Amino acid sequence: MIQLEQKTAPQIAEEIAQRVQKRRKERHFSQSELASRAGVSFASYKRFEQKHEISFDSLIKIAIALDMEKDFDSLFATPQFSSIEELIASEKN
Repeated sequence: MIQLEQKTAPQIAEEIAQRVQKRRKERHFSQSELASRAGVSFASYKRFEQKHEISFDSLIKIAIALDMEKDFDSLFATPQFSSIEELIASEKN
């Protein structure tokens, strides 16, 4: 169940696209230059910034082109426990 303060998938996608756009501009890359460096089509990259839609593979390529691929290391890396019992049980396994 989604809680009221929880972001929706479209909101998260928009936020990621805005962050990528900011990094692109910080490095003074045009959209076409970043797309070329990442090995993705210009149309795909443009759609990402405008509509926040992109394949996961292409997103990883863009992160590599921006030297940000290490940001993926923490994605789902830390297990979440709802109780101390779950934590203890996981350590026993």
